Amino acid sequence: MASPIFMFRKEESHRFLLHILLCKGVLMKKTKLNMKKMVLSAVFASMAFVLNTFVYFPSMAPFQHFIDVLAAVFLGPWWACLSAFLCGVMRMLSGRTIQAVTGAVFGPILGGLIWNKTKNIYLVCVGEIIGTGLFGALASYPLMKWFYALDVQNPLYYIPYYTPSAVVGGMMGTLVLIILKRSKALEHFLAELEG
Repeated sequence: MASPIFMFRKEESHRFLLHILLCKGVLMKKTKLNMKKMVLSAVFASMAFVLNTFVYFPSMAPFQHFIDVLAAVFLGPWWACLSAFLCGVMRMLSGRTIQAVTGAVFGPILGGLIWNKTKNIYLVCVGEIIGTGLFGALASYPLMKWFYALDVQNPLYYIPYYTPSAVVGGMMGTLVLIILKRSKALEHFLAELEG
């Protein structure tokens, strides 16, 4: 005798199979979308790491913010944050302090959230500058104090170091996005990522 769990009438079993197939199609589409964003996130993290390693400015990493603005638009806030975090960890492994992470992760979150809400390229740049120049700088103060015993006596100490880097990098990223938008490539790339 068959188990009562598997005893369906014919029309119920067809409905059940149709439901399973539809769910699988939705899951497959979501998995492909996540795979594209995961790969692009790794590419952005690698690009930021290479650019920051070979094009070096003392106490500045404008190419991190350049990539953060692009990632915020193409990936959204959370994948862009993952990309920035991965780059920051790679930079820490190559001898940088924890500021490589704190100076990178807040800008793409704020920029990505602003992009999702407004679709305004200029505001993404502002989000990157505020996220990095203010929130990232404020987050660096206690971490540098705890992990490196570096007490600079003022939580606002890092703002003048983070903000110029975020401004320069954010403007470079915005310029690239404007060029892509004018050539209609931005819409094509975003549609390709979503579909």
